[in-house]
Amino acid sequence: MAQKTMVKAITDALSLELERDENILIFGEDIGMNGGVFRVTEGLQEKFGEERVFDTPLAESAIVGASVGLGLAGFRPVPEIQFFGFAFEAMDAIMGQLSRVRYRMGGERFAPVTIRSPYGGGVHTPELHSDSLEGIVAQSPGLRVVIPSNPYDAKGLLISSIRSNDPIIFLEHLKLYRSFRAEVPDGLYTVPLDKATITREGLDVTIIAYGAMVQESVKAAEKLEKQNISVEIIDLRTVAPIDMETILESVKKTGRVVAVQEAQRQAGVMGSVMSEIAERIFLYLEAPVSRVTAPDTVYPFGQAEEVWLPDAADIEERVKEVIDF
Repeated sequence: MAQKTMVKAITDALSLELERDENILIFGEDIGMNGGVFRVTEGLQEKFGEERVFDTPLAESAIVGASVGLGLAGFRPVPEIQFFGFAFEAMDAIMGQLSRVRYRMGGERFAPVTIRSPYGGGVHTPELHSDSLEGIVAQSPGLRVVIPSNPYDAKGLLISSIRSNDPIIFLEHLKLYRSFRAEVPDGLYTVPLDKATITREGLDVTIIAYGAMVQESVKAAEKLEKQNISVEIIDLRTVAPIDMETILESVKKTGRVVAVQEAQRQAGVMGSVMSEIAERIFLYLEAPVSRVTAPDTVYPFGQAEEVWLPDAADIEERVKEVIDF
């Protein structure tokens, strides 16, 4: 089993699915000959041809709008939005069209579209490139929102997403693209959608996270272990719908929970997670449900993002507060 970056794992998933199903089409801005801004689609046009892997105009509304029609026509489009901050241009197609196809047509037709897009901070991008907008699309019924935290899950979740008959927003954190490697099988495999995973087992407190914040949570847990605090980490993987069963069982065991997201406090999905915990298992809690988030401001310019972004130190501090309550 080879050690691969998340970029390589995603490229492998796309290549394998293109080879498996001739109805899969990949398109977006500069994804053909150039292989995309981050070279995720590098080599795919050369291998599968310009009719299946092709560049589009600089128009997100057209990219996703075309995907709706292609999906209804029997194709499985996998469009790329170059950065998810650009998705505002396509929100009508995403939330007003894609999310409603199955309902509008009484389950007779569907739109199997997987929209890939990088997001997230920590790499000093310009404005509108690092925003965490998953909370916006997660609040739209009819969409799945998938966010991997490691190369193995990225490949398996992407394959599962492409094969799903539901429209999926597949978000890839910029900082995770090449920051570390992990063992990833070369062949086809799937990771189930809508199912969280326990990244680390513990007894004293549950940390719930997704995307890059899973890695920060692991760093915090390793430090806390030296202080005799046992941390359980849940990686949501799919943030819409959320696997509340896994979360509730963990919190029942630990009695304490810290929800972690990179998005601003008023954004993301953790506010909903916290509400569900408080509503369903309040009597199991030994301390109030707590969270670590970015502040409620627009994403800052690159010079300030290290101060703005939540990190392992913030998570460690909040866990201690919950333990000491």
